[in-house]
Amino acid sequence: MLAIVEIAGQQMKVTKDQVILVHRLEASEGDSMSFDQVLMVEDGASVQIGMPNVKGASVSATVLEHLKGDKVIIFKKKRRKGYRRKNGHRQQFTKLKINGISL
Repeated sequence: MLAIVEIAGQQMKVTKDQVILVHRLEASEGDSMSFDQVLMVEDGASVQIGMPNVKGASVSATVLEHLKGDKVIIFKKKRRKGYRRKNGHRQQFTKLKINGISL
């Protein structure tokens, strides 16, 4: 079974027992969450597409941990002007394990 679900503003293609990284969610580690903004569900040969969501479908997940992504460097420069700015950040992520997809 496969589903496309919207989590924290991102559309993700998920299956059962998959581990995914999403933008930081307001939940503690070990919490169970349910997402009901399911855009598409495929169950073998049948495909259900929502307009905009599939009615009655939900995806359940467990929060494994909160972590930071790799450092992203932002470097701005204007040639021959002596203008250089270096900045960077690390994105906050939440690791989720998909427990199941229900219709």
